[in-house]
Amino acid sequence: RGLKVAILSRGYKSKQDIEDRNFRNLFFKSRIQKPKVVSNGVEVLMNSEEAGDEPFMLAKNLPGVVVITGRDRVKSGRFAIDRFKADALILDDGFQYLSIRGRMNLLLVDQTNPFGNHSLLPRGILREPVSHLKRASYVFLTKSENDPELNLLETIRKYNDQAEIIRCVHKPKFFREVNGEIEKGLSFLYESFVGVFCGIASPRGFEQIIDRMSGELRFRRRFLDHHRYEAEELDRMFQQAKNSGADIMVTTEKDAVRIPVSYKPILPLFYVRMEIEIVEGFEDFQEAVAGICFPTKERLKPAFPVSFKD
Repeated sequence: RGLKVAILSRGYKSKQDIEDRNFRNLFFKSRIQKPKVVSNGVEVLMNSEEAGDEPFMLAKNLPGVVVITGRDRVKSGRFAIDRFKADALILDDGFQYLSIRGRMNLLLVDQTNPFGNHSLLPRGILREPVSHLKRASYVFLTKSENDPELNLLETIRKYNDQAEIIRCVHKPKFFREVNGEIEKGLSFLYESFVGVFCGIASPRGFEQIIDRMSGELRFRRRFLDHHRYEAEELDRMFQQAKNSGADIMVTTEKDAVRIPVSYKPILPLFYVRMEIEIVEGFEDFQEAVAGICFPTKERLKPAFPVSFKD
């Protein structure tokens, strides 16, 4: 339809986010920095360290889309509308950001560990109570290789009997050399001894996918989510992997952008490109997309424009 889309992200673990979390900046809200433009829709203007790994990936993979980071997404939204004439705002990881009331809320639930022990952080894994499922317009069950258990569906329906439930899985598409141009097909690892490493919230799924695609998994290493790699620790890890018999190293695309561009590994280093595939509820997914691109009063409430609360 030709809508001008802007993605608003906090830019977690970016240079700006770290500075904004400084006690003085949090105490004096006015000191929080103004929104930063990761992509103006024409070119990517920041690297992953400046932008944060996830906003940088969004900017890199979505040409034509404006990507803006900032802790205060009300400011970011107004900036996107004023500066770039944005027609549609998409909040990355914005389900609990209540200062902006949008047209729809898309909620992702990990089917393999949906609600943990049903407790909030730090006792559990939840950022807000399970009862807040009621705010979701659509619920996406991720890692949904198998049919969801009945108690999961019952929990969702207990708090929300209106939201469509869409099942999806992560599918590998290809391998690409980190900081390089070489691209390989999915059969690339079939006869190889492989090492894996990652710094993501849920590493097990990634490790299992690479294990299934490899001749043999010889080495694995986990780091904290959003970990930014340094050359010396990479050197030590690659030597350990080589000593374990690995002849190729594989990581995630999210990790790849946190590896120094100048780093030269002693083993071939690739990341796997993953994409989401809808396995159930594709028509509902299309309706969700249409709700953004072709809004109607019957389909969505509240009507445009988005409401900002200071």
